[in-house]
Amino acid sequence: MAGPGNPRLLDRLVAEKVITPEQSEAALHYQQRTGERLEEALLEVNALDEAGLLRFLANVHKTRFVSTEKLAKADIDRLTLEKVPKRVAERECVFPVLYDPAAAVLSVVTPDPDNTPLLHEIQLAAGAREVRAFVGRPRAVKAAIAKAYNGDIHAFAALDRSAHEQFTSMLDVYERNLVSEETMATALATEGAGRERVLSASDIDRGARPTTAAGKGISGDAYLETLNVMVSLLESSRADLRGHSAHVARLVRKFCERIGLSDVQRASLVVAGYVHDLGKMSAYHLTALNVAEYEGHRTSAQKLLKTPARLLEAVGLAGDTVGALEGMYERFDGKGTPGTAAGKEIPLGARILAITDTYADLTQNPRNPFRKTLRPAQACEVLARYKGTIFDPNLVDVFKHMVTGDDVRARLLANRHRALIVDADPEETTVLELRMIEQGFEVQQARATDQALKILERGEIEIVVSEIDLTPQDGFALLAEARKHAWGRALPWVIVTARLGRADAQRAFDIGVSDYLTKPIANEVLVAKLRQIIEREAKGHGPRGVSGSLVEMGLPDIVQVLWHGRKTGSLKIRSAGEAGEIHFVGGAIFNAMWGSLRGTEAFYAMLKLADGDFAMDPNFTASQQVIHESPEALLLEGMRRLDEAGR
Repeated sequence: MAGPGNPRLLDRLVAEKVITPEQSEAALHYQQRTGERLEEALLEVNALDEAGLLRFLANVHKTRFVSTEKLAKADIDRLTLEKVPKRVAERECVFPVLYDPAAAVLSVVTPDPDNTPLLHEIQLAAGAREVRAFVGRPRAVKAAIAKAYNGDIHAFAALDRSAHEQFTSMLDVYERNLVSEETMATALATEGAGRERVLSASDIDRGARPTTAAGKGISGDAYLETLNVMVSLLESSRADLRGHSAHVARLVRKFCERIGLSDVQRASLVVAGYVHDLGKMSAYHLTALNVAEYEGHRTSAQKLLKTPARLLEAVGLAGDTVGALEGMYERFDGKGTPGTAAGKEIPLGARILAITDTYADLTQNPRNPFRKTLRPAQACEVLARYKGTIFDPNLVDVFKHMVTGDDVRARLLANRHRALIVDADPEETTVLELRMIEQGFEVQQARATDQALKILERGEIEIVVSEIDLTPQDGFALLAEARKHAWGRALPWVIVTARLGRADAQRAFDIGVSDYLTKPIANEVLVAKLRQIIEREAKGHGPRGVSGSLVEMGLPDIVQVLWHGRKTGSLKIRSAGEAGEIHFVGGAIFNAMWGSLRGTEAFYAMLKLADGDFAMDPNFTASQQVIHESPEALLLEGMRRLDEAGR
């Protein structure tokens, strides 16, 4: 109906007085002159805005629409993308957005949702029971295909006039002057000319705005985005690795946030993620795994190891950035490249970059050692296979939980006791946290005593694991303060410290610690001791709940975890100042409340929430059963209602 030479769309728009005859004529003239589809012609001559056009088309095709904004933000998993081969997606302008393996239903976006032969072809190729087609803007669908299949992170820029102008300006400066690693380094250094000093990693993370000679400022975000664009231009010639460095930088940022690194250190390592491949764009893609396994990659790495830092020497990279770049091919067992460090002698940033770079290669590059892109779980299995040899075993475990969401599921499925770890070392404490989560603890962390006191004052913590060497007060002062309050008088307290003196141990026991342990201590042993202390000293406490964010895990996923785990309790939801509850008994949903709503309507209302917090109280028992539908039926009906609301 909306093909390049089909005027019926224009006739209907005019007949229903959505556009004027003059606008119709202008759109048709534009379409005939450019060969664009009529949808794009209507938008270009400003006859309609995108929302109005898509809403009209969705009504015509009796489906729902997906806006450019939603497509630009969509993060489609590899399993869904594989349901529609790239050549079919590009040829037919159809983009897969969701696959439900339980129902075998594939949802796609296309400008032609009524193309029955195409949908049947996709259904057969995907092995799906059903294909649901939504309508989208033609250019937006093509941009989504370019971004998801080809890694073109700027595919949507052309759809935003202001972004397009900015991007074109960058192309004028870099791409048209045959960008090389050397010219990029010069450009970055020149960017700092006229300032009192070069923008550093700490400036980036604080969002500093140094003044240029022209009197203009550049924000930290703008600096990183400029870096992102220039590196992406350099990668544009590598078909299988477009957008690779930006993906690594995102993983590095998420990893640093997960283990609680400082703002400055996090910014330094994100920069390393962006620039780690500069000057290495040869026949080999060098990762810690490839360099360890193949002689050709290893020889190449030995020659190019210092190239990124050398090319950007004029920029003044932070020490953490350089350490990460020059140590990313070291092996944990000491047999890496250049082979000057092992274990924790290797900079933390280098160990993080080795894992994230390898994972991105395994999940995005079809020319990786397995000659196919792996799913996240498969890539994590590969990383686990090389724990202790190539990769830091503790960081691999943390990374696996981060990318697969296992820690959220584990917290939901266990009856948990709440613990607080007070220690300034983010690496060690994050590994301990992971082991505690696996063994049934809900864990919070504090880096300083003032932060710890704020957490303890809530009265929810059941056991504390604390270092002595803390700021602004030491661990002894923290414990002494806790003993002055009702919430802390009998609180089980374990000190784990690097101090070795007997006097410190005696002082700790005098104040009333449950145990005093010196580092290093195996995390498994420590967690076993903590469980013994909880059982001995925290009797009478029922199982404690778990809390989190709906951004971490959406409500439909939480409901499925609790349903399949046959959990009992009250799931409390807070979002935008409103509160609600869903009551579970053995995995079944007995009741739901949201505002003035009760029962199934309250449940369906909460399914719409995309942001907010949740807390599971396992000690709650539902008084009566109001809802009798199965969780599966409730979720299916809720998803159907969401689809209807989006039309």
